[in-house]
Amino acid sequence: MKTGIFCNYENHHRDARRAIFEQVALVRRAESLGFESAWVTEHHFNDFSVSPSILVLMAHLAGVTSTIRLGSAAVLLAFHNPIAIAESIATLDNLCNGRLLFGIAKGGPFPDQNKHFDTPTSESRPKTLEAMTLIHKLLYDTDVSFSGKYYECASVTVYPKPLQKHIPVYLATSDDEAIAFAALNSFGLMGGAPFSMDTLKNNVAKYRAINSNGFDRLMLARFFFVAPTYNEAVSEALPFLRKFSQRMKAFRSQVQSCDNNSQHLQPINGHKTCFDEDYLLENSIIGNVTTCRDKIKRFQDELHLGTLALNPCSLNLQKNLDSLTRYNQEVQNYV
Repeated sequence: MKTGIFCNYENHHRDARRAIFEQVALVRRAESLGFESAWVTEHHFNDFSVSPSILVLMAHLAGVTSTIRLGSAAVLLAFHNPIAIAESIATLDNLCNGRLLFGIAKGGPFPDQNKHFDTPTSESRPKTLEAMTLIHKLLYDTDVSFSGKYYECASVTVYPKPLQKHIPVYLATSDDEAIAFAALNSFGLMGGAPFSMDTLKNNVAKYRAINSNGFDRLMLARFFFVAPTYNEAVSEALPFLRKFSQRMKAFRSQVQSCDNNSQHLQPINGHKTCFDEDYLLENSIIGNVTTCRDKIKRFQDELHLGTLALNPCSLNLQKNLDSLTRYNQEVQNYV
């Protein structure tokens, strides 16, 4: 299992510039500790996660790092022109010397994104899959002609070509059609912090039923904080989790009004949701060293993880830096 850092660019202090450069500091610390990857999110119209220009942020990280792989988690393809994304991805792979990992998603559960990017929620997934099919052709072929429901082009060649022979691709999804698309193309899967263990296991099983060779390329993001004692870790992480829970619950009515039926967003046991504080705490990697080791071991045993991406969840930069160091020194070598 490889270890990554999950980069949400959380704006805890209502200072976007501070949020951006505190995230950069965390990525640089992760690289110095030997973390293999950094995964950057894309969010729009959101004053909490200030990462709308995902490829710009990744290009900056490419310039201030040298070894850590840089992943998108994820580019929301339905809101972008696929030809422009292919050009940007190929350029970025050259900028980071072949360290790019390309994660994609349909976007959600944030209806404002669909509204302002003029994409009905019912079209997000098919547009995403069609765009990825076109992008894959553009990255590696020349004189590409394509005619789909949403996109078309004739004799297009993008330059530069990627430095990597094949950029690894990941899909963040719990949808059967998208999982099948990933499996048929040997793309990896991504699981976000709220994805339940049952959802993740079902996703892996569906993938493996189609493609038994790529199911272990699962990138799992989890909220994370390790401290000397369990109570200290929970006390430090709980304000972060509470803020996340409150914000996501505020979106639930919008999600329901848009008929978003993503599996990981559905109620658990009839009433609880994956945004409840106790659920988030239970499914995060938060606690003392022993607790964190045990939780990671469970994810490894049940999911055959390829990469675990840690999202540090203190509101204090220095404490997050210290937590990453403690993980490196006391957790990583034992899992």
